[in-house]
Amino acid sequence: MITAHSYAAFDPQSPLKSWDFQRREVGDDDVQIDILFCGVCHSDLHYARSEWMPVTYPQVVGHEIVGKVVSVGKNVTGHQVGDIVGVGCIVDSCRHCDHCEADLENYCLEGMQGTYMGVEKQTGKPTQGGYSTVIVVDENYVLRVPAGMDPAKAAPLLCAGITVYSPLRHWKAGPGKIVGIVGLGGLGHMGVKLAHAMGAKVILFTTSPGKVADGKKLGADDVVISKNEEDMARYAGQFDLIVNTVAASHNLDPFINLLKLDGTMVLVGAPATPHPSPQVFPLLMQRRSLAGSAIGGIKETQEMLDFCAEHDVMPEIEMTSMQDINQAWERVAKSDVKYRFVIDMATLKTEQTKD
Repeated sequence: MITAHSYAAFDPQSPLKSWDFQRREVGDDDVQIDILFCGVCHSDLHYARSEWMPVTYPQVVGHEIVGKVVSVGKNVTGHQVGDIVGVGCIVDSCRHCDHCEADLENYCLEGMQGTYMGVEKQTGKPTQGGYSTVIVVDENYVLRVPAGMDPAKAAPLLCAGITVYSPLRHWKAGPGKIVGIVGLGGLGHMGVKLAHAMGAKVILFTTSPGKVADGKKLGADDVVISKNEEDMARYAGQFDLIVNTVAASHNLDPFINLLKLDGTMVLVGAPATPHPSPQVFPLLMQRRSLAGSAIGGIKETQEMLDFCAEHDVMPEIEMTSMQDINQAWERVAKSDVKYRFVIDMATLKTEQTKD
């Protein structure tokens, strides 16, 4: 077995603490990755604190992983020792359902296996995530980080990036389309950047006047304070697509009213408590749609990484150490980061060496 040093949640309330556990040995189809960087996603907090579902503890979270390949199984052909690679939210799926065969492993009909909060087929043990020194993953769920891409900045693309890229692609954001992004956090700032790079006209909606300048700097053509009814009314009935990234319960009706005929609002933020139900008539009378979207499949995630490399679309990050993760989480909970924390795993390896 392979010893991994990590920081883990042991219950819903306590700070993360140091924990050593065993990864499986490298199988014939596996890739062993020495983790260099791991992004901090708000989902990590939700899961570790049992806000979405019951959690089995100890739990190591983290699903925005970039590292270096240090070992491969005998059947592995797509990766070799020394490659810089990524692991996102998925480490396995059934591989034979209609959705998996369509490269939509994220919607696997038998249930995808998450990088954490899943179950390893190989061992039957719970999967554990990227707040750790090493991970072993089937090669089919390992992504190629494009040459020249900053590995620290690549990490948040593996959840925040693909979560907004997938609906933008699916609903055909591009030239001639007006796209709204609700919220300017880890997901929202990537939504603005990606929609702009795709050629759409981009309008950012935020409740924070202090984010107006940032929104325009990141690529928004206009920034609307969503609490201002007059400013919202200026855009009534104009949007082809709105991607709502806010992970807190809020009224959806003001944004639905901004959609044009056949327009769609896609929810990608998942609040711990449900949104109030929207009014039906604004949906009926303009054939508007309210939809959801969850990350993306492996093929689409690789497409997203290549798109970001080609168009130089990278997240805004703040580096942190593993030892400071609990303080970083406090700031994430307060939306006090611009716009994604990334853990430098060298800090964890140094701790392991001292132990």
